[in-house]
Amino acid sequence: MKPINVLVCVAPGSEEMETVTAIDVMKRAGFCVTVASADPEGSLTLTCSRGVQLVCDAPLASVADQPFDCVILPGGIDGAQCLGDSAIVTEIIKQQQSDHAWVAAICAAPALVLQRHQLYPTSHISCHPSVSDQIPEQWRSRRRVMTDYDHKLITSQGPGSALEFAIEIVHALAGKALAWQVAEPMVPLPNLQYEKKFAE
Repeated sequence: MKPINVLVCVAPGSEEMETVTAIDVMKRAGFCVTVASADPEGSLTLTCSRGVQLVCDAPLASVADQPFDCVILPGGIDGAQCLGDSAIVTEIIKQQQSDHAWVAAICAAPALVLQRHQLYPTSHISCHPSVSDQIPEQWRSRRRVMTDYDHKLITSQGPGSALEFAIEIVHALAGKALAWQVAEPMVPLPNLQYEKKFAE
């Protein structure tokens, strides 16, 4: 089977729960994960929104031309603002769209990156309640995780939905069986009913 390649874009101020949960779940799924720094100064060691430090694999510019099955954008107001300021991030997302490949954004990133640059103007988008007013009402979703298969876009609300968001990325990229294989030993909340959604 062809390897699945995922890019996680990280910036100073990225929300650490969302970032680490995405990285962890992608690795549990056996995907090839590249964690790239969007720091304007090129630093690979970044301080997240609550002071946790993360070390990235590479500067974003050095991997921008590589093909990825999914590009993940964590939230955190400062981190999402930094990602939204990055022309490289915008071009990577446009390339994903051109390649009909997935993009996944959580928390503030759907508003401060995707909506800011009108990258998915006709997609239903979920995001953190604090920035949801930046999404036009007709496209604003209140779902914890919103998957738009037509546009290959997954969006989500925040740290509390980070695990659901990450599992949904696995589902979209590799199907129900792998999503359940990853989710079951993590003991997800029973009300998510993953055993019905994925295991049947």
